[in-house]
Amino acid sequence: MNVTRRVLVPGEKIEGVNISDFYVYDYKNEKRVSIIGVIDLKQEGQVSYSPLNGVYLPKEGDTVIGLVTSHGVANWFLDINSPYQAILSVQDFFGSKQSSQLPDDPFKYLQIGEYVKAKIAAFDRIRNPLLTVQDKGLGKIVEGIVVAVHPTRVPRIIGKKGSMIEMLKNTTGCEFFVAVNGMIHIKCQNEQLENIASNAVKMIELQSHITGLTEKVKKFIEEERKVRGA
Repeated sequence: MNVTRRVLVPGEKIEGVNISDFYVYDYKNEKRVSIIGVIDLKQEGQVSYSPLNGVYLPKEGDTVIGLVTSHGVANWFLDINSPYQAILSVQDFFGSKQSSQLPDDPFKYLQIGEYVKAKIAAFDRIRNPLLTVQDKGLGKIVEGIVVAVHPTRVPRIIGKKGSMIEMLKNTTGCEFFVAVNGMIHIKCQNEQLENIASNAVKMIELQSHITGLTEKVKKFIEEERKVRGA
């Protein structure tokens, strides 16, 4: 399949396609982009657009990873790689426990600098998004590392039909969870592999506009593992 890739600048027109994206807008019956991005034009007439800038805008139901930055009397405040600061309540964190059953110092169980995998429970763009950890697989991250990338690079890190993320898993033997807000939880057998996996993710972030990137990253991982004996 032949693909033509080129960079679009803000205000430039995307021709002959019906494409929907937060950073694509209508102007005089034409589709234009609001930020710089890369467009892939396929022989079949299909088009995909990947913005190279932009921010993560919370959406109810999204699973995100947040960094605890501070706390109040009854909640934590988390950086979710967004203009909005997220809030996680003490009551939600401890689940079904009654107020009288909560620990005297709940903040020693989730401290500043720790990461949490959570779901956006409520958000209306007026108040900060509310988080919940009351679902399977959610809660404090206790193993592995978390790597932050630009939220717009998430589709490139996952790849078409999951091709990039599967390659990362197969070549490193690590577990990857890619949150929609650009925070990636990586869990490997040892620190060397975590370091290689982290560098590979950063490589994808920096070179997301390059064709043949999957093979390039795969080669990088294989060479790094060989050099480090990992």
